[in-house]
Amino acid sequence: MQVTELANDGLKRAYSVTLSAGDIASTRDRRLAEIAKTATMPGFRPGKVPLSVVKQRYGAAVLGEVLEQSVTEASRQVVTDRGLKPALQPKIEVVNFAEGADLEFRMDLEVLPEVPMPEFSGIALERLKAEPTEEAVEKALASIAERNGTLEDAEPRAAAAGDVLVCDFSGRLPADLLANGPGLGAVPGRPGSAPQGWSIALPEGVEQEIAAIGTESGLPYFDLALKGEAQAGAVRIGFGGIAAKAGQAVTLEGRATVVAGALPGGAEAALVLGGARQGVSLGAAALRACLVADADDPAAALEIALPAGALDVALRIGPARAFAGTEEPEARAFAGGAASDMPIEVGGQGFIPGFTEQMIGLTPGESRDIDVVFPADYGSAELAGKRARFTIAAKALKTRKPRAVDDELAKAVGMEDLAKLKEAIRSSLQREYDSLSRMRLKRALLDALAEKASFPVPEGMVEAEFAQIWQRVEADLKAGRLDADDQGKDEATLKAEYRAIAERRIRLGLLLSEIGRANNVQVGQEEMARAVRQEAMRYPGQEQQVLEFFRKNPQAAESLRAPLFEEKVVDFMIELAKVTERQVSPEELTAA
Repeated sequence: MQVTELANDGLKRAYSVTLSAGDIASTRDRRLAEIAKTATMPGFRPGKVPLSVVKQRYGAAVLGEVLEQSVTEASRQVVTDRGLKPALQPKIEVVNFAEGADLEFRMDLEVLPEVPMPEFSGIALERLKAEPTEEAVEKALASIAERNGTLEDAEPRAAAAGDVLVCDFSGRLPADLLANGPGLGAVPGRPGSAPQGWSIALPEGVEQEIAAIGTESGLPYFDLALKGEAQAGAVRIGFGGIAAKAGQAVTLEGRATVVAGALPGGAEAALVLGGARQGVSLGAAALRACLVADADDPAAALEIALPAGALDVALRIGPARAFAGTEEPEARAFAGGAASDMPIEVGGQGFIPGFTEQMIGLTPGESRDIDVVFPADYGSAELAGKRARFTIAAKALKTRKPRAVDDELAKAVGMEDLAKLKEAIRSSLQREYDSLSRMRLKRALLDALAEKASFPVPEGMVEAEFAQIWQRVEADLKAGRLDADDQGKDEATLKAEYRAIAERRIRLGLLLSEIGRANNVQVGQEEMARAVRQEAMRYPGQEQQVLEFFRKNPQAAESLRAPLFEEKVVDFMIELAKVTERQVSPEELTAA
């Protein structure tokens, strides 16, 4: 094996590695000889197949296997011989190979940096301490009394928020040919953030912003603010493709109203399907047009033609939908979409967004159809992002009466008496405050370490960490739950900020790892066993399967070791730092 160093720049290394044709051929022949001992072929006794026939039959496959094995072993040998500590798996590229000739491959990798040990004694930290107040305990007691209260019959009347309606309901999925669904994922403050799979095109001179998102009558909407000195053209809100064939009649629905400002005189709106279009009037409960597809899978859109001139308007855009023909097909039922005698808190949480709000005003004996859209991240793939229609039949109205805060309430939740319940609440709150205090202290320690750590980090590790972070950010974007601090930032700004976070995480991870190694910080077997048991408890009813999985796959448990190791290193560092304590209120601790 011949090795030539091609690059040695910072943490990056590159090598050219050449394996002789003779070594490859002899390894291949040995493997073919092994196969020949057990090979069976028509016309030959088992194990008596001539080597030439075995080579003809298996030679190509064996050569591929030998090449992969040889490159893997050679790259490992380069790493060992040169004392390298790869940050990630080396990248291998075969440069030159032909049967009977030498194999040449290029090996690129990044190595772990030398991590200088910072001076610990100068790190000063502040531990915030808080204790439960009587007010906090009483508030928790009131919440327990509310949750354990009784439902009492009420005289029939229109239901208000906080009431409980006992209902029968059944859900159905209306037909929808729109590939991208009803339109979820617009983000406030993001100029280019149309719903997932939708698009927004504007005339030159017009700027856009997603001013708000929300739910109205169970259906999602986004407010599109348009401003500028527009050239003549059209605002086009593209809904994506329609699963229809050329010549097929399709009914296209959309929702759009003006919520601020006004469209200029001469503006005209139309629903568009491929090259077909039909004028509509903005402001109607639903915009509807029956159009004939002029091609397979035509694109659908709402277009608003604008004259040249000043523009300052906000449009509320609701979901779109399409179905074949002019009469809406019967909606199909779906599993889990029906229930009987179900008590539902009117205006409460926990149901599909917009569902319980539309029950306000419903009177026992009355039925109502409501439309909702399941969240994009809903647990069922069949329902995620889909529009649904529910028929609700209200049967009885109830009001919730909290239980009295007394010994009987304590016994109802498994406590001996009210004093014991208060003691348990106080202990629970104290654990919560202590955990929050620890989290604040750890963050301050990591901030202090980050200031002391300036060594280079492998780009590949940073990019891998960033990819994981950005995947979560994109999921939040699609689900409309982007962090408030990130709203209003464009994608380039967000990516730059999250890439900096990824770099900080990698640098701190390497530093903590080196501190732990240098100071012999270890995760014990009992600690690992406890972590495995805790992980199994996250899957009620499947605990034994989870434990069995970890028993059969010890390497999988390593994913549990890393956070344990980090916490132990943090504890070690806190012991070395100068830590002062300050008493604060629970509100101050929460806001810190």
